[in-house]
Amino acid sequence: MSDTSGSSSWPAPPGEVVELRVHGVSGAAAESVLDRPHAYQVAGDDSGGFYRPRPGYPDSTGPDGVVPEAYRWSDLPSGTAVRTLTLVFMLPFMLCNVALWMRPSGTTGERSVKAFGRALGLTLTALYVLSIVGVALDLVAWRCMGSPVCLADRDWLSWLGERPVGLRLAVLSLVPVAALGAIWWLGARPAKPFAAFRPPPPGDDAHRLGAIGQWDAGPFVGRLRSVHVAVGFGTLDASLLAARMSTDSSAPVVALAVLVGVLLVACLAVVCAHPMIDRPVAPGADRITRGLRTAACVLTPLVLAVILVDPAPWPQHDGLPRYGATVAGIFVAQTALLAAIAIFTMVQRQPRRPSSGRGMATTAAVATGLAVAFSSELVYRFADVLDRQAPTAEQIETSPPLAYKWAIFGFVVAVVSSLAAAGVVTLASRPARMRAGAAIVARDFPDAPPEAAPRLRQVQRTIARARFTDRLESLAMVYAALVAVGFATTILGLMGEHPAELIDSALPIPGEFVTFFIGLGSYVIGGILLALLIGGIFAYRTAEFRRYVGVIWDLGTFWPRAAHPFAPACYAERAVPELTKRITYLVGRGDAVLLSGHSHGSVLLAATVLQLPDGVGERVALLTYGSPLHRLYSRLFPAYVDDDVLREVGKRVGWRWINLWRDTDHIGGWVFSPHRPGDPDRPHDPAWAVDRRLVDPNGVVAPPSDSVPPQIHGHWPCESDERFVAAVRELTGRLRAGGG
Repeated sequence: MSDTSGSSSWPAPPGEVVELRVHGVSGAAAESVLDRPHAYQVAGDDSGGFYRPRPGYPDSTGPDGVVPEAYRWSDLPSGTAVRTLTLVFMLPFMLCNVALWMRPSGTTGERSVKAFGRALGLTLTALYVLSIVGVALDLVAWRCMGSPVCLADRDWLSWLGERPVGLRLAVLSLVPVAALGAIWWLGARPAKPFAAFRPPPPGDDAHRLGAIGQWDAGPFVGRLRSVHVAVGFGTLDASLLAARMSTDSSAPVVALAVLVGVLLVACLAVVCAHPMIDRPVAPGADRITRGLRTAACVLTPLVLAVILVDPAPWPQHDGLPRYGATVAGIFVAQTALLAAIAIFTMVQRQPRRPSSGRGMATTAAVATGLAVAFSSELVYRFADVLDRQAPTAEQIETSPPLAYKWAIFGFVVAVVSSLAAAGVVTLASRPARMRAGAAIVARDFPDAPPEAAPRLRQVQRTIARARFTDRLESLAMVYAALVAVGFATTILGLMGEHPAELIDSALPIPGEFVTFFIGLGSYVIGGILLALLIGGIFAYRTAEFRRYVGVIWDLGTFWPRAAHPFAPACYAERAVPELTKRITYLVGRGDAVLLSGHSHGSVLLAATVLQLPDGVGERVALLTYGSPLHRLYSRLFPAYVDDDVLREVGKRVGWRWINLWRDTDHIGGWVFSPHRPGDPDRPHDPAWAVDRRLVDPNGVVAPPSDSVPPQIHGHWPCESDERFVAAVRELTGRLRAGGG
């Protein structure tokens, strides 16, 4: 980034005050962000651009002559339907990546926590490949193609049916190869919206939020991607060799098995040695990771050739030999990694912030649970399709491995138990939340007439619902703990225990009910996948719907890919440096800049402020509204957003910072103090004056000019609110009064 300022001495008086607005997760059009009907682009491109009202139209400037400008970044994390749907299918990878950024703020054990998180990411890639192996090799190549009953009236399978087992396995291995190639391509495809702007060299900022977007993550992600590709091919190779070694231990098979084992161990060692991986420039690491990927790409054809030409007979087995044990082994490894992450985050957390870092273990468990559920559903559903289409009463053995059955059983138990816990928490916390809402309503509307009672109750319920967000962390922890317990039950699959038989013998629950419950659970997982798919489509097409579900995508893709390279690309790698460059340019030409950020836009602006060159902050003010900086980010990302970081943001702009928040908002909130009755005054602390609570709604009775009471805004933007305009006037005046 070039510093156009030259020094910290700026021209005075400023040419003009520019209000640079950054929207939240709504993905609104530039005209909506500017609150003006006609806008044109002054910088950027279609994915991330800066817009201003067209000159010559009425009301092209804001209060006191402020020039409004909007930065529209919503197409960076989503933009197209294909990219949005990609986020849905990569959700486990994305959550695994986000979990690594949720680590506690302590430094003890950071290296171990990062190693565990990246090792968990490797298991997700292996599980992805194993699920495709389960469909293509276990169910189709081994079970169905070896059975005339299954092949009957199935021309799409019979062409390879009754062929030698080695030939079937070698040919159908192209399916997992193609599946791995697909996510390889998705992870490595040119990210034009992000490559349009190259970030500057990393600075010396001690605040980690300020490092977001300061370094080029391309080489780092490329190293991780090479390792994950090697693990993917190595997983396929290991599955084939494990099956082959069940009856054949010839020298070529043993030699290839040793090489594949060394490859997988080397991949694990490389991702755990994160200082080597994390260096911006590391030619040695590049050579090692590319070497692992090349070795895997060479080994796979050799393994397929051995499987194809090896004359040793294959065993008579109900399924691909040792495949079920391999799947159960992955589940056990994931359980151990989740336990290690939970232990280390508990050791690292700060005594004054007991909840610090709990999000990492929770999100890692949720990510793994979704990956296990999706993989189990794929194998289970395909096995069900093969069974249902059997043309005679004779049924073939197409049941998935026991580990998948236990995984589905554990996942559904976790979901049902979590829903029950959510119901209990909702009912148990409702009286307290309603009392808090009643107190706020009584304080805000003390003179409300009797006819306003229904509206007052509606406001009270809205406030009570908004406060339920603070309970979601505990519910997520309950779900994560139940998922981890469900993983542990997959060990029973290694022991050959069937869920129905074991539960029938140990508990007064009929085995038929357990079997029905597992089948129902499979449909539940399918329903979740369908809901995510529909949600992704509507999030792309409907701005109002995206306001609720888009927060997951925008929060997840804000953080660079540090744990899993197949997660969606990080849009902050472009948005933050681009904002920094634009602000520096405006200040360098003599303007003052009022930064105005709604919802997640306030997070982008906080990271941007921490990257501004020396002296630029003297001509900058900050206005945030609906901001999740304290309410969500300081809880979920304590190592990157805490009180010290937020205070540093205030210092960088000379404490020209106003944060507007509402009690009816379920996402945003106060940053430093809610200023509730009884809170101590801190007049000498500049942070004390940052937060301003907005009474919402403006009234509870219909004004003379309207037939309905004022709207309850909650998390919606408030650019048209007179109190927002007053805050703009105040900050503009402070910028001009101080010469910037």
